[in-house]
Formats: sequence, structure tokens, C-alpha cells
Amino acid sequence: MRRREFITLLGGAAAAWPIGAPAQQQGERVRRIGILMNLAADDPEGQARVAAFLQGLQETGWVVGRNAQIDIRWGLSGDPERIRKNVTELAALTPNVIFATTFPIVAALQQMTRAVPIVFAGLIDPVGAGLVASLARPGGNTNTA
Repeated sequence: MRRREFITLLGGAAAAWPIGAPAQQQGERVRRIGILMNLAADDPEGQARVAAFLQGLQETGWVVGRNAQIDIRWGLSGDPERIRKNVTELAALTPNVIFATTFPIVAALQQMTRAVPIVFAGLIDPVGAGLVASLARPGGNTNTA
């Protein structure tokens, strides 16, 4: 996935996020966003994706440290136990929304929480994989970006 596509997807996720007007107001509460990445923290592609995400948030009025807090867990590909550990840890932080990047991560999130909205991008055939009922009406707390 290219940087521009990633920004577009995450911009859509930010726009769909049910949190009201993003303009800074006195006493506005900080929203917590969880990100579960399959890439390592030092991976250039992972860094570019997170930078694009932060840029997209800022363009819609969300600024880390002012009205948004980001919690990222890195390098979650291939190890089911590590995925479960990080999903559990992140869900315990009670984020307002979680963005996930791979099928195993989304599946683990769906098992962990039905209350926190889960947004994902870049998955092939999420309907066929059983993650969502349909792309038009995903159902539950899981949605595509």
C-alpha cells in the first residue's frame, strides 16, 4: 500500500469516527486511538504509514497531545501469542477506536472486544474471511477504512 492510499484510507476512518466536531474547544476531552501494526517499529514502511496517519488526523483537526493520544503496538506479524498479548494490552487501555492492519490482528481484536470500534484497511476479502457481513453493512464493531 502506498503512502497516499494509506492517508486516504485513514482520512476516511477519521471522518467516520463518531466523535463530533474536531475543532479544538476549551476542556475538550482527549480521544485515544489504538494502532496495531504488523510491521516493526524501525521499518521505513511502518514509519511512513504512521506519519501519514498522524498527518491525516492533523488535517482533520486532531493533534496528538492536544485532543488525541495514540497508542501503537508494533511488529505483530506471524506470532499469535504476541498478537493476543498486544491486543489484550491495547484493549485494556480502552481506546475510542482501534486501527488494525492484518487478518490475524483483526480476528484477535474481534475476539477481545465487541465494544471498541475496529477499523481496518488493506485486507483481501474480509467478507469471505468472515470478518464482516458485507462491505456495505459490515455489522458489529468492525468496519473497513
